[in-house]
Amino acid sequence: MATRQTVNLRYAIVTLLFLAFGIALVFKLFHTTVLEAGAWNARAEKELSQTVKIAPERGKLLASNGNILACNLKVYDIKLDLRHNKVMGQNPLPWAKIDSLADSLDYYYPRVRNLRQHPDTFAKYSWHTRLKKEFEKEPKKRNRSLRIARKKTLEDFARIRNFPYLKDFKGSGFRLPVYKEERNVRIYPYGRMAFRSIGRVNENAETGEFHGYSGLEKDLDTLLYGKPGEAKKVALTSGLSNWVSEPAERGYDILTTIDIDLQDMLEEELLTICRESRAEWGTAILMEVETGEIKAISNIELLGDGTYGEALNRAVLPFEPGSVMKPISLMIAFEDGLVKSVNDHIDCSPFQRTSDPHAPNVKSMKQVIEMSSNTGIARVIFRGYSEDPSKFHDRLSSIGFFEPMHSGIAGECVPRIRKLIPKDSRGNNITMTARHLDLARQAYGYNTEIPPLYTLSIYNAIANDGKYVRPHLVRSLISEDGRDSVLPLSYIRERICSEETARKVRECIHEVVWGEHGTARAVRDERVKVVGKTGTAYPVERGQYNTSKRRYAFAGFFPYENPKYSCMALVLGPSGTSANRTSGQVVKNVALKMFSRGMLDNKSDFTDKRDQGVPTYMASEQFEASEVDRQLGIKRHKRVRTPGNVPPGLVPDVIGLDAPTAVKILEQRGINVSLKGTGRVVAQSLPVGSTITPGTSITIRLEI
Repeated sequence: MATRQTVNLRYAIVTLLFLAFGIALVFKLFHTTVLEAGAWNARAEKELSQTVKIAPERGKLLASNGNILACNLKVYDIKLDLRHNKVMGQNPLPWAKIDSLADSLDYYYPRVRNLRQHPDTFAKYSWHTRLKKEFEKEPKKRNRSLRIARKKTLEDFARIRNFPYLKDFKGSGFRLPVYKEERNVRIYPYGRMAFRSIGRVNENAETGEFHGYSGLEKDLDTLLYGKPGEAKKVALTSGLSNWVSEPAERGYDILTTIDIDLQDMLEEELLTICRESRAEWGTAILMEVETGEIKAISNIELLGDGTYGEALNRAVLPFEPGSVMKPISLMIAFEDGLVKSVNDHIDCSPFQRTSDPHAPNVKSMKQVIEMSSNTGIARVIFRGYSEDPSKFHDRLSSIGFFEPMHSGIAGECVPRIRKLIPKDSRGNNITMTARHLDLARQAYGYNTEIPPLYTLSIYNAIANDGKYVRPHLVRSLISEDGRDSVLPLSYIRERICSEETARKVRECIHEVVWGEHGTARAVRDERVKVVGKTGTAYPVERGQYNTSKRRYAFAGFFPYENPKYSCMALVLGPSGTSANRTSGQVVKNVALKMFSRGMLDNKSDFTDKRDQGVPTYMASEQFEASEVDRQLGIKRHKRVRTPGNVPPGLVPDVIGLDAPTAVKILEQRGINVSLKGTGRVVAQSLPVGSTITPGTSITIRLEI
């Protein structure tokens, strides 16, 4: 009886507890669903009304032939969770396997380059040191996200997953101590080529969005970025989830006008001239005459370490142009009837505080441009604008000279040419004498600031029979569904001068290079008839001219008989040289390279009759010398040969090889290769016989 009473008592207590719990549960259910229904419904509505912004995929920037200049790449940061339960459960730690893991990481993913070349560096930055430091900590103080590789592919993750120590962990996903974090990066396959023109992107710290901050990436950001999508919270049986209500729209792929081959030529020639002349910086633009497409644009600057690199885009910044302004002034003079013929003469004696050092004192229009006469061009402009100098500014404005180009280049500025009115900004009178002096200077390129792109655009119009096409970097937009929207040819003005005027100015410019006393005679080459105008100006520093330096400009077009391309180069270097020997050579050498490749509607089989020397072949696997001799009718030749074989694991000697052969040999040894220039290999950045380590990179310089 006592036992039964005890059992019944226990059942009664359990029953009362369950009954109390049931009553409490029913009460809470009633309280929540009835009494607090409004508050909970409001909270649910708030949660379900939340939207999540879906970032769109950024569009690609493409070269004129479709090659990728900028695109997105999905990469992964690979990390170790050293507080993972499978790691913390290891006691004792398998140090032999951890050392093997460190060996693999040092070989494939070293923390610093050339890790094993210096013992001190290895001791400090080896993965042995890093992993030992982490594993010796108390388990709960170890790193949960030790990054062992960044910006890697899924192949890299699979490789690391099978490294010693890590391959012992079974499972996948969160069940493994090694994991990956996905992110998108913007990559530029051509590196620093056209760096300022293509531009770069930057992440907004507040929104996490990537937008362009320079070049085409900035100017075309609204098109490249796309349209963000939207996802809403929905209640599923397993909980809340995101439901895409409006998918993100991918940004446009933008086909630019940049030609990779021409870009490489222009950069190489500008860099060569900057080095030879010890220039502080140089900028150059190559444009197609008929369409205004900017085929190449380069900006070289002397960096703090003494090397040259792509820097500030000075092609769209205003500078005092110097004498490259004279053909523009002459074009206006011809069009306004101030002179009729290229053989009309003008007095070039001292005028408006300047003189002409070249004989004769009376020159034809051809000679004024050929000898770059300041007084001659000033007197011509005075024939039409001396009574009211302000009208010279109005005349330039009438041809669209001060209108924004909208070329697609970030940072674009318009020309700055002061309008010569009788009063200044404070209302003070300006004498006619002062206005006349400024007018004369504006006529020959001083007291003005003009971006090189604007100067070139006028030269391009002169080469294009007066048709003023808009310089531009964008050819078409390609939507997500593949539709290609080609942008129509655009004109700043349908015409800035008559065909006859353009022909007369071309005749005058011709004499600068091909005349007996031309200021750019060193630009002559019978293979391509380049014509153009030189110009020099002192830079203004701290409010005054620095006579120890000069800006050397050359603007022109080629071939003269049927202009296909216009080009301008501007170089800031020490005094003592000339535009003829600096910027003029950039334009000339680019034209010659284009000619040699048959890019000027010519056959690339030109033989220089002046050079009767024996031809030299570069070393190559691509052709047999005897077959080349037979096809070209060559009886004997020389051939560049390279030294003997270099053992595996060491950097080989590729000097003298053609580019494809050199790249093949280097990549077979696991070396990443960058090319500079065209032709055969004349220099390599790594010494022959140096040790090759994973990730080793080499730059090889090519010359014709």
